[in-house]
Amino acid sequence: MTSAAFNLCTLFFSSFVLFPLEQEYRLSLCGKLCYAIGGAPNQVAGSAAAFFLQIYLLDIAHITPFHASLVLFIGKASGAVTDPVAGFFISKSRWTKIGRLMPWMLACTPFTVASYFFMWYLPPFVSGRVAWYLIFYCLFQALTTLFQVPYSALTMFLSTDQKERDSATAYRMTMEVLGTLIGAALQGQIVASAHVSHHCTVNPPVNTTDSWHATPSFPDPSDPLSHQVSAKVYMIAAGVIGGVYLLGIVILFLGVKEKDDPYALNSDRAIPFCKGLGLTMKHGPYVKLTASFLLISTAVQLEQSNFVLFCTHAADLRNHFQYLVVTILVSSAVSIPIWQKFLQRFGKKCTACGISWMIPFAVMLVTIPNLILAYFVAFVSGLSIAASLLLPWSMLPDVVDNFRLQNPHRKGHETIFYSSYVFFTKMSAGIGLGISAAGLEFTGYKAGICRQSDDVILTLKILIGAVPAILILVGLFILLFYPITEESRKETKLALEVLR
Repeated sequence: MTSAAFNLCTLFFSSFVLFPLEQEYRLSLCGKLCYAIGGAPNQVAGSAAAFFLQIYLLDIAHITPFHASLVLFIGKASGAVTDPVAGFFISKSRWTKIGRLMPWMLACTPFTVASYFFMWYLPPFVSGRVAWYLIFYCLFQALTTLFQVPYSALTMFLSTDQKERDSATAYRMTMEVLGTLIGAALQGQIVASAHVSHHCTVNPPVNTTDSWHATPSFPDPSDPLSHQVSAKVYMIAAGVIGGVYLLGIVILFLGVKEKDDPYALNSDRAIPFCKGLGLTMKHGPYVKLTASFLLISTAVQLEQSNFVLFCTHAADLRNHFQYLVVTILVSSAVSIPIWQKFLQRFGKKCTACGISWMIPFAVMLVTIPNLILAYFVAFVSGLSIAASLLLPWSMLPDVVDNFRLQNPHRKGHETIFYSSYVFFTKMSAGIGLGISAAGLEFTGYKAGICRQSDDVILTLKILIGAVPAILILVGLFILLFYPITEESRKETKLALEVLR
């Protein structure tokens, strides 16, 4: 067949076969919005925990940095372990009147709300607090996984059209960043009073003594009333965010209709979980994508979890940290649609370069802790974080399509891809959080004092500047070898429609 004849056949197929199919699986604006809103509560809660849980454990619950690192690491690890387990059971579940994935999200939400509330509750006993927070943080991580795995995989069951899925992903990431903004803003504004002390000044007197260093920066634990007030504001914030959870799941249930695998034939068999996991780990595009964003997500997690501590103890910005956090998240939310347009025009791998923008500005903030510079760094960091959030969830459906093309008579692999991806990112984040908290313990972090030691300040600067920079650069280097290009995406789309 000549090139002209082939092009004519392709044009005929696209006009009379693909176009009607694309119309059939086009998503409405309402459907995209409801899908996006449904995932926002997870980000609201996750944002509050990412920015404030570590400082809550250290300064309100009075847990040592070592025990805080155990809580954070084991909690993240429990969520990571739940990912493949959730993927296994979800892949085995049958189709119901409301779908195969929706029942899991509906069932776990009430328990997620309860575990989240108790995660921020200050128990009256002291000796068992570590166990208390460990149990409820592990429960929260496991339950959010039971929601996140089917919710993420739901992207593949909204539409078969790549543009529609990318559009739904952009709506989702925009709403999730808004959810992150809402979580950080709500938590920051409600609990800010728990970390503001009138005993600490931005610039200490010239004749600074050790007594000033030892002055509490939060209500003295020997004052039961002030300490109870500090703990109560965290519980109020937890109750508000719990209400957001319930609202989100109702909107998701009412506004999104799950569709069965459109490529599956009646003769297709569900791929066994263990075999599917093995094939997933051998799939080149998936391995490269996961390795790259595993490092990048760890860098972002380190920035989030240590940013409030850095502003409070290393940059003399304790009265501005909540506004800096809001600046980061507003910048992220506004830039998501811009990144979506950018990747549609220039490609997804090219868009990944935007993740590196935060590196020089974060280094500048560490070396020159100036207020105006801090706000500028927060704005640029928001742009980079938006790209790091959007890209992996936009690229993962392409990997799933590529796998589907190579394994045309298997189905049920979507949840395996999504659960294993979330597993690796949570494990990396847990390791990063554990190392950061352990580093603070090793350098002598003391809860509540106005000024930490020079070793602690240096550690916070490294955790905010050097470590994330190295992780991002290595992650972007790995992404250079990611094989799926814009041209191969189009070829895969055409081949899958022919298969269908």
